[in-house]
Amino acid sequence: MLSDNFSSYKPLRFKRREIVLYADEQVTNIFYIRSGYVRVYRISELGEELTITILKPLDLFPISWGIDHTPNPYYLEAITSLEVYRVSQAQFLRYIRSQPDTFYELASKMLARFDRLLTRMEYLVTGRAYTKVASIILVCAASFGQKQGANVVLSIPLTHRDIAALVGITRETTCLEMKKLEKKGLISHLGRQLIVKDLKKLEEESAFLGEGTAF
Repeated sequence: MLSDNFSSYKPLRFKRREIVLYADEQVTNIFYIRSGYVRVYRISELGEELTITILKPLDLFPISWGIDHTPNPYYLEAITSLEVYRVSQAQFLRYIRSQPDTFYELASKMLARFDRLLTRMEYLVTGRAYTKVASIILVCAASFGQKQGANVVLSIPLTHRDIAALVGITRETTCLEMKKLEKKGLISHLGRQLIVKDLKKLEEESAFLGEGTAF
């Protein structure tokens, strides 16, 4: 397994909202997430942030650079306290070349994320603001949710800003649409944690037709 190749290294720690990698920064290592979550995003010419994906424990970054030195065009930000292992590209390549099972595990992760990204693009293009917000909460619940009785509690503290950046709308619009979902009793908050109170009804509101998760 991938984790077996990294666990002997001393983990690096980052604080919440700390930048792990900057866009176009010269990369020198591959990172493996031990605990915590990382937001991958770009900044448009208008200064708007668009979240590409959220990485979770057991994920690696930046994969493209690690395999063929493709420059990294994304910002990577810790959205929780974060611990990562770090190895050189040479070490990483030795791992995947010498261990077919490890390479297969990595390829499977990348293909699954690509398929889910295509699904996410579909509803982002066709949906209204309300359905976009409902949909992204639904897929975050599937990716990061923990069942607690009848509720699903998201394990990452997603703010209105985070959700807005995930679906490409303003924070103000996101706030309004989330209030609508709260009034319908579909979601609530406990401190900084988002709680989904009715997954089935949220799915109906989102008109989400894909399977699996977006991340």
